[in-house]
Amino acid sequence: MAEGWQDVLQDQAAVREAAAVAVDAALLAGVLMRTGEQPHASDVVNYAPFTLLPSAVPRALFEQAYAVQQDFNLLVDAISQNKEFLEQTLASTIKVDDFTARLFRIYMQVLEEGLAQTVFLGINRSDYMFDCGLDGKAALRQIEINTIAASFGGLTSRTADVHRLVLKVLGKTEEASHLLPNNPAKGLALGIAKAWQLYGSQRAVVMFLVEEVQRNIFDQRCVENELWNRNIRVVRKRFRDVFEQGSLDASRRLYMDGQEVAVVYYREGYVPQVYDQQNWEARLLLERSRAVKCPDIATQLAGTKKVQQELSRPGMLEKLLPGHPEAIARIRATFAGLYSLDEGEEGDRIAAAAIADPDRFVLKPQREGGGNNLYGEELREVLEKIKDSPERTSYILMDKIRPQPALNYLLRAHSPLKVSQCISELGIFGVYVRQGQELVLNEAAGHLLRTKAIEHADGGVAAGVAVLDTPYLV
Repeated sequence: MAEGWQDVLQDQAAVREAAAVAVDAALLAGVLMRTGEQPHASDVVNYAPFTLLPSAVPRALFEQAYAVQQDFNLLVDAISQNKEFLEQTLASTIKVDDFTARLFRIYMQVLEEGLAQTVFLGINRSDYMFDCGLDGKAALRQIEINTIAASFGGLTSRTADVHRLVLKVLGKTEEASHLLPNNPAKGLALGIAKAWQLYGSQRAVVMFLVEEVQRNIFDQRCVENELWNRNIRVVRKRFRDVFEQGSLDASRRLYMDGQEVAVVYYREGYVPQVYDQQNWEARLLLERSRAVKCPDIATQLAGTKKVQQELSRPGMLEKLLPGHPEAIARIRATFAGLYSLDEGEEGDRIAAAAIADPDRFVLKPQREGGGNNLYGEELREVLEKIKDSPERTSYILMDKIRPQPALNYLLRAHSPLKVSQCISELGIFGVYVRQGQELVLNEAAGHLLRTKAIEHADGGVAAGVAVLDTPYLV
């Protein structure tokens, strides 16, 4: 934590009082989740976990992350339109990873039929950590870019107010005034509204494609309410509803229960467990439709770990973004070391290096949603098992990032109040809209800071490991 909080952290009575105020402030502000015991109803809710104090973030790295977001939007959009790149990059992965292969088959099928969709909406979140070098200087390093169902833009829009109050209660009014305003919910809704407008039918609705179990419904409601405030009608449907009620007309307009759908905003569909045969059929129906998908399947594939690793190869960004040398330099400056485990000499060498020194690396499968990465002994065991098998090509290796831990309190319902050594991850939301070949919107839409205790290697807020936070720039 910034040295400024050291006095607070040592005053137990002040911490207890501030924590009680913080919890009530979070409930008042709507920083809410449904409970694990009653995930299907909002009769009983609790506050989403969050830090007692805002965490120190180096101002220069925060500004760097914002400055590169429009470049990442451009890059993701370019990848989604580059069939040759996606085919070549995912060729080895789709042989061994059934989930990526199924997505890829739908992608190819839709391309062969010809795209009905003419307006494209991207909502992504690029996640970073602050790598502490041997010289003690911190550097911004990208963990991943999430191109589907990037969450917590809603709840984080309400978290800064809670931290502002906590600092005031602790006698830090001046510091409270330095917390930045942040409203990703509004920025995300702006992108959805623009796509809805360009679709061109006032009667058409925006469909949130949601999970069967919706514990994080309030995060989604924040974005939803921004759309209702613009008089845009929103419906919430699951894959099974699409299978039962969805249809296309002769122009491939999508109808749900007789209502035309302009935009499909996915908050589901990024893990294999949610897809049975019916849900795959529902996904294909959506992808074949004229509706604006956020993301379309090409953009979901652009967010895979294998694509992330390929982007780090020399010359690859230049191929994808010709004529954008400044953007390429900004993007490349955020890359950590990324390594292919494809079959061959290069893959053999890096697999052997990781088995010999597993603490240097993170082993990443082609999965979203947190809690999937492997570290240390577990990494070594898995690699030992698959090192001579084609299965290894479904993973990539990345240099392990080593942030500087800081003390904070993580507030969770029904958990004791105790101080923890913590590390943080900064996400920047990006929104873009393309009509045909013209990019009509390209913006950074706000930020998300998540913090976790250092004993938890992997996982986000929805996975139950990290908690919501607010950056305090230093």
